[in-house]
Amino acid sequence: MGSTSKATRPEWIFDGSEIEDTFGFGERAVDFLRRLKHPKSQTGNFELPLFWERIVRRIYGPCFPNKRRQVRTVFILLPRGARKTTMGAGLALLHTVGWERQPSGQAMVAASAEEDARIAYDEAVSIVSETEWLQGAMKPTESLFYLEHLKSKATFRALASGGKGKLGKTPNFVLADELINWEGENARRNWSAIRTGLNKVPGTLLVIITQAGRGQENLAYELLTYARKVQSGAVEDPSFLPVLFETHPDDDWEDESLWHLVNPGLADGYPDIDGLRTMAREAKERPTERDNFRQFHLNCWLDYSASPFVAMPIYDEGKSELGSFLEDAEANQTPCYLGVDLSSTNDLTAVVAAWGDRENGYTVHPWFFLPKDNIQRKAGRDGVNYPAWEEQGLITLTEGNVVDYHFVEAQIEELAARFNVREIAFDPALARNSISNLLDKGLPVVEFRQGWVSMSPAIAELERAILARRFIHGGNPILRWHFDNIAIRTDTAGNKSFHKGKSKDRIDGAVATAMAVARCAAGDSGRSSYDDFDGDLEEFAYA
Repeated sequence: MGSTSKATRPEWIFDGSEIEDTFGFGERAVDFLRRLKHPKSQTGNFELPLFWERIVRRIYGPCFPNKRRQVRTVFILLPRGARKTTMGAGLALLHTVGWERQPSGQAMVAASAEEDARIAYDEAVSIVSETEWLQGAMKPTESLFYLEHLKSKATFRALASGGKGKLGKTPNFVLADELINWEGENARRNWSAIRTGLNKVPGTLLVIITQAGRGQENLAYELLTYARKVQSGAVEDPSFLPVLFETHPDDDWEDESLWHLVNPGLADGYPDIDGLRTMAREAKERPTERDNFRQFHLNCWLDYSASPFVAMPIYDEGKSELGSFLEDAEANQTPCYLGVDLSSTNDLTAVVAAWGDRENGYTVHPWFFLPKDNIQRKAGRDGVNYPAWEEQGLITLTEGNVVDYHFVEAQIEELAARFNVREIAFDPALARNSISNLLDKGLPVVEFRQGWVSMSPAIAELERAILARRFIHGGNPILRWHFDNIAIRTDTAGNKSFHKGKSKDRIDGAVATAMAVARCAAGDSGRSSYDDFDGDLEEFAYA
């Protein structure tokens, strides 16, 4: 790898230096983990590669003269495929049935969602079930994701950070899993409860294991910022152990030596190097996948707007003049599907029509609406020339300083009278009244929520059409601006959702387009918009 790389990793893990272990607590932690069994291991044993062994020794070895552990908080930043879940379960068991357990102590794994909590619990149960000397020592309660060590009454529990349940009052060990996914008010509240609870008793340990995320307005980035300061020496805090494997946005993501630098498990065959090479080849043509590769496999922390949804030169290939298309669609009564993204009080509202099918592609046409008052201020705020777009007939200004929903409804009625509109898809979040009004008039309105279940397959179909050069949009500059503003958020299952890159960005037209195209595809095939969704539908809730 070139000397210009800004990637970092903890060199103490690889340099063979001595790790303090005056009382042998690091050695006994390693010994406990090595004595465990794991059903998915080729050898049947709990595999402890060198880099994880060194991390464990560094957590438990250094102690004060009174034998109290120096490290109280660990922040581990590792890419996908580093066997974080297995290690998390092993450490939790170390504090439940191993040397670090306390009588009636509480060890917890806090995940972002109940499904992830179940994965953590199942991992711990599978280890216990395979380890002969633990069989009979632990009592599982599957409905609560709960394990109890019968002799000491120490407990292990896996919980969802974003849930409404309490995480416990006095835990002695907490593993916070994939902190990048901890979002929402409940997650923040539970994080505060965790930190407060850990401070109530001596000798507690908080281990954070996560991969890189995006954006800076989140809990994970706040802690990463502190971890970087401790790692660099800008902050002296021996109680906080940073273990950061990360690359910089300027690094050459195609350089395989970089992959090895930040994926310590590659030396032991995980993740699979050939799989990484395949993903890297695909990422060359797909900016979104390139960002996913950099984030999840190279641990590069990105801004939400790191790359566009699709490469804009590819998007621009669909700017062919529509000519008489609208007149022909009207005359022939070609099936048409509308996507509507109603804005909040004073922003853009978008209505997008889509015609076509999955085989031949889609043609779309947008209509935009914006309150007239303070138009110059809005133009300055958003960095675009709204008055010029209004003069060109690309945007309709409605009277007043807030969006006129009744005016938009009237325009939708006109479109339904003009074209063969089969469905009108609304995000119901801001559109309850409009939905009710249009349904009362007999129009074919459907709800299209903005959660993972709805949007992920819609985004996938839209992306497929654009990359296949089967997406015609006529070069509308407002719609292009919205597509260029898209930031893609991808969950750990690979499902995508649209977000603004920056707070001032507008993506309403792109959202409405995805809705219209998705309903067009479903209407053409007779299939539900969820039929091609690869994820676990029970894992995702509507927004």
